[in-house]
Amino acid sequence: MDQLLRVMNFNVSRDGIGAGEDQSFERPFGHDRPERLFAWAGATASWPMRTDPGGSRGLDDCFTRDFARNIGAEIMGRNKFGPQRGPWQNHEWRGWWGEEPPFHTPVFVMTHHERESFTLSDTTFHFVDGEPATVLEQAREAARGKDVRLGGGVTTIRQFLDAGLVDTLHVAVSPVELGSGLRLWESPDELLDRFHLEVVPSPSGVTHHLFWRR
Repeated sequence: MDQLLRVMNFNVSRDGIGAGEDQSFERPFGHDRPERLFAWAGATASWPMRTDPGGSRGLDDCFTRDFARNIGAEIMGRNKFGPQRGPWQNHEWRGWWGEEPPFHTPVFVMTHHERESFTLSDTTFHFVDGEPATVLEQAREAARGKDVRLGGGVTTIRQFLDAGLVDTLHVAVSPVELGSGLRLWESPDELLDRFHLEVVPSPSGVTHHLFWRR
């Protein structure tokens, strides 16, 4: 069976924006109140960073529960790892994800400024400079037959979409408008030349868009 490249639980606003402008250490998503996009996932029982008992079951929980299923590696852009730009100035700070990152697999961080790999708990971060197809080949090898998750952010997902490498895409559209920022699409219809689409509304207010390659 082929190793799929899967975008999972990626969040955008109703106007297609996945991150705001002026990302910083204090504002990792570049806009205030990012929970407006992510509240649906954080409310579920299977949210991977949940520390309290409880949480909802149902449609949204099916997606958060599926986050780790058959995933052997992750690819992310440098912005998803942290706010530093250019050459690495601080090697002691090791990303937004804390001492127990939620990935539990090798993670390939795309950057023009490579650095030594390091491991936090059961997640190893590798810093790679390459075209999407080359990075995907490295991730697939590390995944040992399992699928690869494309974690984002927006710019990275667009790169892989433009290269024709994404097999399945799950985007949760939240019922808020951000107005400006990094836009995944003007309309999901832009992808219909390459993907089938099923749209599933949730009682939480988000609408799940499920794409799979034609």
